[in-house]
Amino acid sequence: MRRPTGKSALAGVMGWPVSHSRSPVLHTHWLDRYGVDGAYVPLLVAPDRLEDALRGLPALGFRGCNVTLPHKEAALTLVDGVTGRARRIGAINTVTVREDGGLEGDNTDGFGFLESLRPAGIDIARGPAVVVGAGGAARSILVALLDEGCPEIRLVNRSFDRARSLAHALDGPVTALPWVERTEALAGTGLLVNTTSQGMVGQPPLDLALDLLPTDALVTDIVYTPLETPLLAAARGRGNPATDGLGMLLHQARPGFRAWFGIDPTVDAALRAAVLAA
Repeated sequence: MRRPTGKSALAGVMGWPVSHSRSPVLHTHWLDRYGVDGAYVPLLVAPDRLEDALRGLPALGFRGCNVTLPHKEAALTLVDGVTGRARRIGAINTVTVREDGGLEGDNTDGFGFLESLRPAGIDIARGPAVVVGAGGAARSILVALLDEGCPEIRLVNRSFDRARSLAHALDGPVTALPWVERTEALAGTGLLVNTTSQGMVGQPPLDLALDLLPTDALVTDIVYTPLETPLLAAARGRGNPATDGLGMLLHQARPGFRAWFGIDPTVDAALRAAVLAA
């Protein structure tokens, strides 16, 4: 592992708490791999100090940072500019210090999601998608699917009002469906995405029967602890292609690393192993 010098390019992740974040391991792996004189550090920032911390980035020589819970929405209102996708999502996860010292915010979660699906060879524009959940992760994925040309998205959530509100907020072919219709929603779809915490370690499995899901539909889960959730195991058991959630985490980090350190990094087996071992 390289030691930072007085000329090191600096970046980090702001959160409250932040010790659980795997971003330092992820970015440090890339810094070592590409021989970059840089450092990426965890930054424990209380909510009431977020603005001070962000505004202090240029003075401290930071090129930018990631922001994680609970700061993603608040940070959007504190930076000087945001990308169009970040504004539609209503939250940011990546901040870059501009040459003029201003702060530019972006949300790369949707990018990471789409990139994680590329190896499966799925054509998002081919057919309907079903998204389960209506939280922040769901919103970023919905925006990404719409921007990729998905012709129809069926949004299901335990709270129908929340799903309907999210569907109405987005400009596109998103239809909210009641939770009781979740099984029927799978008929004829090409993609199923679970954006909830159901299936995560310590959580019950997602209550969703796959009987009506076409066997060629791709099933993906943003959960990556465990990598093989009950949903993914059930999908593979019936012959569906399936993708775990770790890829989204790894790929969403690429735009930030490129902006701060000048290299578009590669996501590979070695990176996956390093992050999983953290």
